[in-house]
Amino acid sequence: MDNRQLIMDCALTLFYERGYDAVGVQQIVDRAGITKPTLYYYFGSKQGLLRSLLEEHFEVMEQRLQEAVDAGGKIPEKLYRVARCFFNGAAEDPQFYLLMMALFYSGRKSEGFQTVYPMIGRYYRLCVDLFDQASDELGNMNGRQEQFAVGFSGILMHYLMMAARDMDDLSGLIITDEEVYRIVHQFMYGIYS
Repeated sequence: MDNRQLIMDCALTLFYERGYDAVGVQQIVDRAGITKPTLYYYFGSKQGLLRSLLEEHFEVMEQRLQEAVDAGGKIPEKLYRVARCFFNGAAEDPQFYLLMMALFYSGRKSEGFQTVYPMIGRYYRLCVDLFDQASDELGNMNGRQEQFAVGFSGILMHYLMMAARDMDDLSGLIITDEEVYRIVHQFMYGIYS
C-alpha cells in the first residue's frame, strides 16, 4: 500500500472512532508511521485529507446509487434498489458511511460539515431525481419530490445509524432484504396515504 492510501485508511479509522475535530495531524501520522511533511505533501492540510478521503469513498457510493436510480421499473422497485444499494454500500464501507453522516450532523461552520456538505447535496439530488423520474407514476407531484427525497434519504440514514449504534465490530452491519422491503413499504404507504 502506498503512503497516500495508508494515510487515508488511518485517518478514516481515527475520524470514525473519535470524530474529525478530535483527531490531530500528529495522531494520523503516528498511526500511519509517516511524517507530517508526507501528509502535507499528499493532502496540503487535515481538511484536504478529509476532502480526498470523502471524495474517494463517495464516488463509489454515488456511481452505484446513480445506476440504481437510472435502472428501469416502477417506483417501489426503484426505491428498493436504491435502499438495497445504500445499505450494501454501508455494509462494505461502514466507517465511511457513518463518518459521512456524523460530519453532516456536526456544527454548520465546522470544517467537517463544510467538507461533506457538497457530497450530501449530490446524494440528495440523486434522491430528487428518483422522484422526478417517477412523477408520471405518482401523479402531479407539485414540487413534493423534494419532500419525498428528504424523507426517503432521511429514513435510510437514520435506519443505518440506529442499526450501527451499539456495534463495536461493524462487520455485522447487515440490513436484510426483509428490513429493506419493510422500510420501502412503509415509505410507500406514506406517499400514497
